[in-house]
Amino acid sequence: MPTQSNELNFEGQNIYIGIDVHLKSWTVTILTERLHHKTFTQPARAESLADYLHWHFPKGNYLSAYEAGFSGFWAHYKLVSMGIKNIIVNPADVPTGQKENLQKTDAVDSRKIARSLRGNELTGIHVPRMETLEARTLLRSRDAIVKDLTRMKQRVKSLLYFYGIPYPPEFEKAGTHWSRRFMKWLQDDVQLSTPEGGEALHLLLSSVENQRKLLLKATRKLRDLSRSGRYATEYELLCSVPGIGMITAMDILMELEDISRFPNSDKLAGYIGLIPTSHSSGSKDSKGEMTFRGQTQLREKLIECSWSAARIDPALNMTFNKLVLRMEPNKAITRIARKVLNRIFYVLKYREKYERAVVK
Repeated sequence: MPTQSNELNFEGQNIYIGIDVHLKSWTVTILTERLHHKTFTQPARAESLADYLHWHFPKGNYLSAYEAGFSGFWAHYKLVSMGIKNIIVNPADVPTGQKENLQKTDAVDSRKIARSLRGNELTGIHVPRMETLEARTLLRSRDAIVKDLTRMKQRVKSLLYFYGIPYPPEFEKAGTHWSRRFMKWLQDDVQLSTPEGGEALHLLLSSVENQRKLLLKATRKLRDLSRSGRYATEYELLCSVPGIGMITAMDILMELEDISRFPNSDKLAGYIGLIPTSHSSGSKDSKGEMTFRGQTQLREKLIECSWSAARIDPALNMTFNKLVLRMEPNKAITRIARKVLNRIFYVLKYREKYERAVVK
């Protein structure tokens, strides 16, 4: 005589989980193919969610998603390690109704993510490997040091302007500032009327010196990394492209990680944000400014390098000179940046060094 079994078995069934991630808690919505199971708040721990799923939906096929943000990728790594197929999505790509915009709560956000995941409406962003992510953190830490150093230099100059201290003739040009001679002048010859003023200047100069030491240390670490087996070959390929130096080359390698994930240079340009906005309707097809979406940090460095490339590469120089006849230089350089990006895609895709064109 058959006996009744109370054992749950969701094998072959998809369980959809939308997660609204916060620092101390997650708001979670769980959907089956046809039902809304539950929306609840739990501690910000992947283990808690995995235990809940295994208890209520044993042997199910767990699919989860959360929006990219401050929390980075650690939750993704944890969820995947526990058998949950997770994706991270761009918040702007999650379908949102007007009512959800007007009544925005954590519960609404998690339900929206779960519903879109079940409807196959979400596309996950690329999640880098842990070693790439940590190397990228080193590069971004260096960028932060550069910004801090710039601020400290501006504070020193502001102090000089505030007290009406003029530059000597040999330092009137900005290009002579922050050399050893300039720093020696600041330390030895600039005098304020009270000990307190002198101490204030000394503190600012000490901050500048400390930031410069940190910058030197970070740059050396990146240079060592560029020569390592992990990056050496692709680094040499990138440096063959005009205008690309050590910092930009490493930034490209760490942000892209694997060039094969881009089927063509247009996809790469879209990822970085070197494509114009488009507004087409009927017979009208208008192109606007560069899209605001993209990898902003990499785009800025690429445009900066393009100024150098336009000077030293004959083909790019000729193209730039033609472009500035009909548009502003700042707009022309974005088109040069696109051409530089095409060269970057080529050398990484086909593993060949770039050879500068000779204009005859």
